[in-house]
Amino acid sequence: MNYAQHEHHEFVEASTEALADATLQTALVRLTDTLLAGNRRGYAALADSSELRDHAKAIKEHTLSHLDQYLEQLEASVHRLGGKVHWAATAEDARRIVVDIAKKANCKHAVKSKSMTSEEIHLNPALENAGIEVTETDFGEFIIQVAGERPSHLVAPAVHHTRESVARVLSKHLGEDLPDDPKSLAMVGRRVLREKFRRADLGITGANFAVAETGTVVLVTNEGNGRITTTAPRVHVAIMGIEKVIPRFRDLPVFLKLLARAATGQTLSVYTTMITGPRKTGELDGPDEFHLVLLDNGRTNILATPFRESLQCIRCGACLNACPVYRRIGGHAYGGVYSGPIGSILTPLYDSVPLNPHLPHASSLCGACQAACPVKINIPHMLIGLRELQHEYKPSRWEEWAYHLWSWALCQPWLYRWGMWAARLLMRWQAVDGWLSHLPGPGSEWTQVRDFPAPAAKSFRDLWKEMQT
Repeated sequence: MNYAQHEHHEFVEASTEALADATLQTALVRLTDTLLAGNRRGYAALADSSELRDHAKAIKEHTLSHLDQYLEQLEASVHRLGGKVHWAATAEDARRIVVDIAKKANCKHAVKSKSMTSEEIHLNPALENAGIEVTETDFGEFIIQVAGERPSHLVAPAVHHTRESVARVLSKHLGEDLPDDPKSLAMVGRRVLREKFRRADLGITGANFAVAETGTVVLVTNEGNGRITTTAPRVHVAIMGIEKVIPRFRDLPVFLKLLARAATGQTLSVYTTMITGPRKTGELDGPDEFHLVLLDNGRTNILATPFRESLQCIRCGACLNACPVYRRIGGHAYGGVYSGPIGSILTPLYDSVPLNPHLPHASSLCGACQAACPVKINIPHMLIGLRELQHEYKPSRWEEWAYHLWSWALCQPWLYRWGMWAARLLMRWQAVDGWLSHLPGPGSEWTQVRDFPAPAAKSFRDLWKEMQT
């Protein structure tokens, strides 16, 4: 699985590898079925969930319309609490800022809570190059760090692993023969990570939300590692995409009610941590220094485009669990930090549309992603918009030939009718219960993994004529 290690590879080749990976297929079925069912169950159990999702969307729309004001208010609130705010226009700026903070505080051992933003800026290599040991403390992130892989899901970074493969990875890393029992593996992770926490002098997290009114940074996790990361080390750095700000503290419960339900089906995540600056006089725990890094990295460029709605994403991963494409190929095939339907939008926008030509097409446009999204982002509409931007894409010679032939046939009614009659005659005799399990030529790519519906016995034209008589 080379594509699990590096980014921006050939999507079609990586997808083919993913489809042939038996371990990956087993893991995807196990987890995405569970998470998708939880998403639906969570919405069903929440009274007026559709109206609440509309309200959350309205808050996001309002915030993005006044983003500069709320970011400045957030900065002032954090300063008032004794924290420091750093503005990072690019990923390079963000890496430099975090490394400088660590060097000035003489930090040597960093522990990290799960943060997709830190993955986006490729923070770990920068810290390691500066001589700082970095340990991922989310158990899923720790597994893939040890395996030398990238996250394959926004919420469950090691979704591509089964408990059997986790046991193999940790056994190799620790030099022990570990069982594939989940509880035993969790206890091993606890033992190893507690020593890392004991030595840590730098804690790094992301931020699910930040409240402009109060300067509160909010972390939503299901493991205690996030809370220890923010309280045990003497320096805490939170890295946040600028779109994560929300205006008022009273807006926070709206998103907390939706985030866990959308992601896993939980009423509320196990840990909801609210951070308001560094440790104050008389407090027994917490960092001596608190730093908030506000990351742009292409986000303001999206504000004035038709893709602005993508900035409403709260990174719950619900669209991944619902997407029939993601559920077959997993996250690594997408080639970027963000995967699934929302990743097919964010990666081209943050990186480059021409350099990611396949991602806008990595969707059936079925709308399951929008139905699962807690803020009802119209993902299919934006994927179509990104496809539109590729109008200069030059098809292959075979594609050009196929398009010209199809165009000519559509302009010749007699030829079109004859072609449809021939297709029905040739294809129906191979059908079993109305389905074709094998198609010739390029069509075989489709039937390798799913059946194709057989043509109807009568065409629409024939049925229409019968109705008129």
